[in-house]
Amino acid sequence: MSMDLPDDTRGGLLANVAPGDNSPPLSVSELSGVLKRTIETAFGNVRVRGEISGFKRHASGHYYFTLKDENACIDAVIWRTSAVSLAFRPEDGAEVIATGKLTTYPGRSKYQIVIEVMELAGEGALLALLERRRKALAAEGLFDPARKRKLPFLPRVIGVVTSPTGAVIRDIIHRLEDRCPTHVIVWPVPVQGEGAAAKIAEAIRDFPAVEPRLDLLIVARGGGSIEDLWAFNEEEVVRAAADCPIPLISAVGHETDTTLIDHASDRRAPTPTAAAEMAVPVRSELAAQLTELAHRAQQCLARRSERDRERFELTLCRWPEPRALFAPAIQRVDELGERLPRSLAARAGHARADMNLVAGRLRRDLVDQRITRLTEKLSALWQMAELVHPDRPLARGFARVTSRGGKTLTSAAEARAEALLTLQFGDGAVDATVGSGSASPPAVERKARKSYIPPQPGLFDPPEE
Repeated sequence: MSMDLPDDTRGGLLANVAPGDNSPPLSVSELSGVLKRTIETAFGNVRVRGEISGFKRHASGHYYFTLKDENACIDAVIWRTSAVSLAFRPEDGAEVIATGKLTTYPGRSKYQIVIEVMELAGEGALLALLERRRKALAAEGLFDPARKRKLPFLPRVIGVVTSPTGAVIRDIIHRLEDRCPTHVIVWPVPVQGEGAAAKIAEAIRDFPAVEPRLDLLIVARGGGSIEDLWAFNEEEVVRAAADCPIPLISAVGHETDTTLIDHASDRRAPTPTAAAEMAVPVRSELAAQLTELAHRAQQCLARRSERDRERFELTLCRWPEPRALFAPAIQRVDELGERLPRSLAARAGHARADMNLVAGRLRRDLVDQRITRLTEKLSALWQMAELVHPDRPLARGFARVTSRGGKTLTSAAEARAEALLTLQFGDGAVDATVGSGSASPPAVERKARKSYIPPQPGLFDPPEE
């Protein structure tokens, strides 16, 4: 199908750009700018209701997502400066009412809404978001009863995360002083409004690290609407409570108020005052209990002592008389005492006789042994004396030269000086004179004298008659 156009508007091969034309062609950027200004002027302030989809938080802090209903969708962005002031953390599925302005993004030929304020679309939407968040966190095991720890019996230092100006901290401290005074340290935080969730989560995470003396942590707030308590339903607060390294009591709202931090804490208190009652016992009750235990212990000890005394007396009555019990033993000792001297005397006599017998035998044996050793020693000495006797070599042909007076001469000079000599041989002695020259020696009177060596008797030989 074609449309008939005037001759002057029909397109040709070349565009006809005449000077002073009332409708000159626009560039793409110019047209995009015109559209941007037109849309922003016409929709400078709009409120849109829809469901969040595809939520993404950029590293820069900006939020990007889509608002949709059953028939249409529109891109949305929340700049970082507006995102920090939101009263809740956006997430997929939440139905919200967003207030902002429409604008275009020329780079992609699309329009979007820049949101400045965003709120949940009524209490029903808020409760639906809360239920979805509860199920998601429960599926991760953050609410598992096995994770919950036992509270300390008597904490020395208690930390309280709450508003420093409200009645909550006064109620907690007053209740602790009434029951059992202990050391309390307060970490002040806002408990509702912008940035409250981040401050509460930071306090729960950092309090045990900053103050290592803490034995127990209480997170408390007074009652309020669901909007007032919403900071304690935020995911970052719930995760901080689940990861707290020390036992934690949540005391948020009144008895009917329930927040997600109650499921992640180790104990939930219906009120802040009840949290103080859970934290410490009553000191007067402890003192009374100790007194009662001491009294019971004393009674038990007294009863035990009485029973032991009765048992001792009963046992003592059943025992025989000491004299009758020990009489046989005493009589036996007396008998042994009488028999002991006689037995000792007899034993000593036998021992003395045995000793004399043994001593005599031992003495004769020792004397005989000594005589034998001395005889052997004397025989050895006598044999050695015979070997070194000076007349021993004479039997082998040697002669000993002596003077007539019996002096042994050991050199030729001594022999010449004496002149008259005696030659001792093995079988006798011969007198001799010393001659000189070659003349025949004068006749020498030979007088045979037989050498006699008497035999040596033994040391123990009987004497000769």
